[in-house]
Amino acid sequence: MASLLARAFRTIGKFSLATSIGMGLIAGDALAQQATPSPGSAKAVFGAVTLPTQGAPQSIGFYAKGCLAGAVALPADGPTWQAMRLSRNRRWGRPELIGLLERLSRDAAKNDGWPGLLVGDISQPRGGPMINGHASHQIGLDADVWLTPMPRRKMTAEEREALPFTTMLAKDKFLTINDKVWTPAHARLLMRAASYPEVERIFVNPAIKKKMCESWTGDRSNLGKLRPEYGHDSHFHIRLRCPAGSAGCTGQAPVAAGDGCDKSLAWWFGPQPWAKPKPSDKPPQKPREVMVADLPKACQAVLAAPSIASTRPIASGAKTAGVSAETDALPVSGDTPPGQIPQQ
Repeated sequence: MASLLARAFRTIGKFSLATSIGMGLIAGDALAQQATPSPGSAKAVFGAVTLPTQGAPQSIGFYAKGCLAGAVALPADGPTWQAMRLSRNRRWGRPELIGLLERLSRDAAKNDGWPGLLVGDISQPRGGPMINGHASHQIGLDADVWLTPMPRRKMTAEEREALPFTTMLAKDKFLTINDKVWTPAHARLLMRAASYPEVERIFVNPAIKKKMCESWTGDRSNLGKLRPEYGHDSHFHIRLRCPAGSAGCTGQAPVAAGDGCDKSLAWWFGPQPWAKPKPSDKPPQKPREVMVADLPKACQAVLAAPSIASTRPIASGAKTAGVSAETDALPVSGDTPPGQIPQQ
């Protein structure tokens, strides 16, 4: 593994793009801004819905092409978590995912020296494509968790909007962890998240995956769940498998056996992801806007379904929908990466 990565770094060092690429990957959270969607597009329609449907939870379609019925929200505050960027209204998901985030926050605080989770985007009230930031997060089974530990005090809504992201990458080196920021507690948190059977994948920056491959000395049986993907340097992305009985949910291929510390990881550090198109290649076509009709047919019914009455019980910390609120092209994994990314 070490020789493969060393060879990849020697190769990439020959490319003048290395510095600019390295700096460009320090964007952190899903910040890719897109043009304002056209009225009637799936992004515009789902982005305008403020409340979820009534009824049982249902994930419809694929992580990057679908919608969500019967969503519940992660309460803004818990003993060991705080939800971030509340104005986005993206803290909705299936009860299984919301429950797992709460469990992870408790377990990590108790066992791993992590004071609490800062939770970023989950899904919109009825899932579907987002106006900006993500290609996935559409069916209530994806969630972003910041790599910044929760402060000891409750942050204001204004602070949650403005708190900057902290990258784990060194600013002057290509895809290299900043050891002044990275701690053993980060590693324990990631492996704790990977330990739950319902978690199928966790997306991290390739540099974080490399660091884990080189330094993790504990049980490595779940290390293969950590999947490298550009970005994801200030947060990690948890993805749950389709729950049992979810007939309308389209799952992803299982993660390959092994710890993933092999040539598949070295690929991310080489020139191939950044290779310029060959002269013989056809120029890429501008992608067409996704319309509601492009999503599974059941998503039209999700949009037309009655809403829950209010989010007030969630905001005030009352129990709701089984969630314990003690207090107030290729299938893509999360954010759209550059180049042609292999199936993860």
